[in-house]
Amino acid sequence: MRKKEGKWFYIFISPWLIGFLGLTLGPILFSIYMSFTNWDLFQSPEFIGVDNYKNLLTDDPIFWKSVGNTFIYALISIPLGMSISLWIAYYLNKKIKGITFFRILFYLPSVVPVVASSLLFIHLLAPTEGLINQGLAIFGIQGPAWLLDPNWVKPALILMSLWGVGGGVVLLLAGMKGIPQELYEAAAIDGAKSSQSFFHITFPMLTPVIFFNLVTGMIGALQTFAQVFIVTAGGPDNASQMVVPYLFQNAFQFYKMGYASAIAWVLFIIIMALTLVVFRSSALWVHYEEGKANE
Repeated sequence: MRKKEGKWFYIFISPWLIGFLGLTLGPILFSIYMSFTNWDLFQSPEFIGVDNYKNLLTDDPIFWKSVGNTFIYALISIPLGMSISLWIAYYLNKKIKGITFFRILFYLPSVVPVVASSLLFIHLLAPTEGLINQGLAIFGIQGPAWLLDPNWVKPALILMSLWGVGGGVVLLLAGMKGIPQELYEAAAIDGAKSSQSFFHITFPMLTPVIFFNLVTGMIGALQTFAQVFIVTAGGPDNASQMVVPYLFQNAFQFYKMGYASAIAWVLFIIIMALTLVVFRSSALWVHYEEGKANE
């Protein structure tokens, strides 16, 4: 009976197992090998050892510029987006008439395809015809050439990232709904103000959700691709170039698939290292019902 159950177990998981081996594990192992080769997609790969990694880390200023741009983008967009989503969720948790409409309104942008939202922001951020600069002109402010100015292109991309805060708002709002009302009632009896209740009850109880949003937001920010590729193509003068668009260019525009594979694995190591740091730090600030994360 046990052998028969074991056989049926493998039969039922075989679709996932085949997909994992053929479409996930296989390409991962193949890309590791490719990162040690010179391959243009048309000829046989030529094994060159660690030359790709050596050139990438020591002789490629564009790669390091893309890494710097990616980190600047992540360091600003993630805290800003999480703060705004927490602020929105706090007010969407109020019991007022028509609040469901506003919840839907704030969530809708996060389900808009990234290509559509990118094209939308191209028009919004246009130097003269864009609605943002036209709105600034009403107050006598001359708006910058957002996507054409090296000093303003990264702020423009960060502004675009705030378009999708609705996804984080939904998770935070669900977390707020799960906080026992008895805690707020007890705080009110003790004379706590709304701000004190927020920082001593709401925020600590939401730290697991904030932790999840931080990890997923960090991974997503470090892998930003579509916005850069569609809106700026890395320009002007590589001021908005990021790691994944640079990887794509090397792979499918310059036909340097081995070099692109090396970029992918360096990015993987960076993401893994930062994720481990965040997980380690969670023991200091993430609170669960039974205690902190390390308890």
